[in-house]
Amino acid sequence: MASHPDFVQYVAEQLQDAGTIRSRKMFGEYGLYCDNVFFAVICDDQFFVKITPQGEATFPNLPKAPPYEGANNYIWVEDVEDRDTMTALTRLTCLALQDPSSKNRRK
Repeated sequence: MASHPDFVQYVAEQLQDAGTIRSRKMFGEYGLYCDNVFFAVICDDQFFVKITPQGEATFPNLPKAPPYEGANNYIWVEDVEDRDTMTALTRLTCLALQDPSSKNRRK
């Protein structure tokens, strides 16, 4: 089941304090970017954020699950009404993803 554009727009509005949020349709679902950093996906009208050590440490009680079959686990934010948690997690995640020391490099 594909996500509904209204849900994607709602999540983007909830995250407006985290930075410039944009979505991109990908394979029938959506990828989310904050200030041009790919940090999350929306699949089946559910919000999933990439796992970073900072996100896991700050929000250890948020569940982890794959957004689709065969995917790696992401942090699953079930309560998209909780703007404060969503914004804080998004900021932490994007800062971690922008850190050049955290990127995988080929040798």
